[in-house]
Amino acid sequence: MDGSEPVTGVEWRVERVAVGGESLAAPAAGSPSLRIGADGSASGNLGCNRFSARVGVHGDRIAFGALRTTKMACDPVRMTFERALARALDGQTLTGTAEHGRLTLTTGHGDRVHLTRDAPE
Repeated sequence: MDGSEPVTGVEWRVERVAVGGESLAAPAAGSPSLRIGADGSASGNLGCNRFSARVGVHGDRIAFGALRTTKMACDPVRMTFERALARALDGQTLTGTAEHGRLTLTTGHGDRVHLTRDAPE
């Protein structure tokens, strides 16, 4: 990262995913989110199902292991978003750019996940 904002230990809200040339806004229901722990774990919500994965953060590179998810079914809009987000994260190494409360994760294929920092409660 650029060093100005931490990526780990932050609850990030997923705003939008651009995968395979298609841009999808996060559904209002489901609260897609991501939290990367300093202990090498990642967890969150894909839009319907919760997930966890091992993750390594090295400079601006974030390497996700295989996602482990719950197996609930939701409405088609949430499931479409969830599939796109899972595709962008599952087993991928992404480049992260964090600034001004926003985080953009970009795959080697140009897919992007746009996130914003959740306000402290």
